[in-house]
Amino acid sequence: MDKALKLIDIIKNNGGYITAKEIERKNINRYHLMLLLKEGQIIRISRGYYSLKNGFADNFYIMLSKSKRSVFSDATALYLHDLSDRNPSVYDITIPYGYGNSYKDEKKVNLHYVKKELLDLGLIEMESPFGMKVRVYDAERTICDIIKNKNRMDLEIFTRALQRYSKLKSKDLNKLMRYAKQLKIDKKVREYMEVLI
Repeated sequence: MDKALKLIDIIKNNGGYITAKEIERKNINRYHLMLLLKEGQIIRISRGYYSLKNGFADNFYIMLSKSKRSVFSDATALYLHDLSDRNPSVYDITIPYGYGNSYKDEKKVNLHYVKKELLDLGLIEMESPFGMKVRVYDAERTICDIIKNKNRMDLEIFTRALQRYSKLKSKDLNKLMRYAKQLKIDKKVREYMEVLI
């Protein structure tokens, strides 16, 4: 099979996207990638990320592809965890202090900054609504973040998210309080949880 056709087939089987690293792992020369770009069969989404020209646009995947240190958080994470019905028009993304240049011209992103050592706290990988793997904070870290950032949140989204979380069978209150302690908001989180549960 021709390498360019093989590459198209791999991209199709990968949800319509591929990274330069995945191409290297599959031992396909980047020449074939450049050839497909030149022919207009694929497009460059951002540095090292490519998709089929006529493929659907998974904005969740595209937004995170701009930085390997980015994580969906706050209202966007609430939506991904089904703790909010509001499909985000602006994406909440958390990155470590000192990063974020790749988002400087992006109007649809609300950046949150954390210390590097807190970036991975509660970090999981889950599927976007389009089936692509994205980095997002788990429900407990997300609840901590929205309590911490309450003044910057829509009150209705905030209230409904806490109510939905309190009814989740999968909620982990021990993990929630452990995160809250690490984020130095354990008193606030305890107050909210005592009212809800």
